[in-house]
Amino acid sequence: MATQSILAPLPGTFYRRPSPDQPAFKEEGDSVAVGDVIGLIEVMKSFHEVKADCAGRIVRFTVDNEDPVMAGNPLVEVEL
Repeated sequence: MATQSILAPLPGTFYRRPSPDQPAFKEEGDSVAVGDVIGLIEVMKSFHEVKADCAGRIVRFTVDNEDPVMAGNPLVEVEL
């Protein structure tokens, strides 16, 4: 099967959860549809949703929760 990466749209800190006491938006092995939120990127106390631009199954996250990312960094690998 082919895979596609979901890329960080902007630089900042990547979060897999909406808040520390809530579950992750998506886990490895979950199915994902176009437009599903897979995480947040925080830039100067402003949070931006990262949405899937492809449909499939999440193979793995390439960054950990609270890791700094740059625009264009792969965040998630999706099996199409």
